[in-house]
Amino acid sequence: MLGLEGIPVQIDSRPQPIHERGNALPIVHEVRHALERLIATGEGTQIDLNAIPFGPGDEERLTTLLGTGEVSATIEALGPTRIQETAIPGVWLVDYRNAEGQRLALHIEIATIPGILAAQSEDLATAIATLDARLRPGQGAPRLES
Repeated sequence: MLGLEGIPVQIDSRPQPIHERGNALPIVHEVRHALERLIATGEGTQIDLNAIPFGPGDEERLTTLLGTGEVSATIEALGPTRIQETAIPGVWLVDYRNAEGQRLALHIEIATIPGILAAQSEDLATAIATLDARLRPGQGAPRLES
């Protein structure tokens, strides 16, 4: 009986095209299904890219496939969060970083507007009271001139 030594092994060290080795294309297909759901039901989807194993070049391939849109925003809360519209309407890249600039999370959000940019219902509950306080002189809030 022959051991493993008798089996010829050949190593192929040629570089493989990026689209053949990773998760970029499956994620784009998932984005497509999420867009269909958004259009049909209004239901948004968030894809946590940190939870998906990326191979070499996957993130770059994914961002190339999605392209870059015209809208971007940065939120400063415990570190910068950058929201970038992709070239696909309704598809957003949301990159969360800590105060040192290290990535905490990277999401693709399929929505009419990213949830992080929408006013929170808790904040809306106090909005009128906040505005009323600003309209009343002598309350210590900035006074609006009429």
